Amino acid sequence: MALFGNKKNYSTITVKKREVPDGLWMKCPSCNEIVYKKEVTANLEVCTKCGHHFTLPRQARIDLLSDAGTFQEWASGIRSTDSLGFTGQQSYIEKLEANQKKSGWDDAITIGGCTLGGRDIGLGVMDFSFLGASMGSVVGERVTYLIERSTKEGRPVLLSCASGGARMYEGLLSLMQMAKTSAALARHAAASLPYIPILTHPTMAGVMASFATLGDIIVAEPEALIGFAGPRVIKETTQQDLPPGFQRAEFLEKHGLIDMVVPRNELRDRMILVLQYLCDAQ
Repeated sequence: MALFGNKKNYSTITVKKREVPDGLWMKCPSCNEIVYKKEVTANLEVCTKCGHHFTLPRQARIDLLSDAGTFQEWASGIRSTDSLGFTGQQSYIEKLEANQKKSGWDDAITIGGCTLGGRDIGLGVMDFSFLGASMGSVVGERVTYLIERSTKEGRPVLLSCASGGARMYEGLLSLMQMAKTSAALARHAAASLPYIPILTHPTMAGVMASFATLGDIIVAEPEALIGFAGPRVIKETTQQDLPPGFQRAEFLEKHGLIDMVVPRNELRDRMILVLQYLCDAQ
């Protein structure tokens, strides 16, 4: 007979395993540290360990670049049409409606008037989460309206840029926006009014080749990818190795395309200072 074969279990206490709710923690792709999501959000979506800049939601960026309660949206009634009759797994209109439902916004940019540091400005914010912030007729028309109205009202313009390029569902109508927005900026400059683009990750292709890089002072967030074609396409086309940091904001600042790279928690105060210098020096 086994001495310990019939050992009784006197424990009747069951400990319920504590479950951790999803979404409390996130892994930073830059430093690989696990960070508390609420702390990152409170830090303007910047990693509290290494300073990596996550995507800042559209409304949060509007709040960052405007005085509280002053932003008034412009040109909100413009809508895209399916001029090409684009077909695929989803029609263009179905894609638009899906992105509108997911994001709560009607297209990839929001524009309006506000004050920043007490100064009247025109403000635009592009949102990469909406169809890659691709530039179609609505984006181009709103950017043009923002610039033209600001010119008429004597406002400097801040435009937070992000884009994967032209909106292919609109074909030539999308490419036309490059010339239209650039022409509006030329008239704005002729009126001696400042224009400051803020390039966020990523700012590419037709947007980068037009209004994103036509500023009096060009600002970028740290590590933002900025260029026309992507680095993989350039490497495969040229059959050459690209230098470290190629097409990142710091590389472009060093080589003269970007005037300043500004961390997000310094951006508001820096823009107030820059606008004071540009506007009051005239």
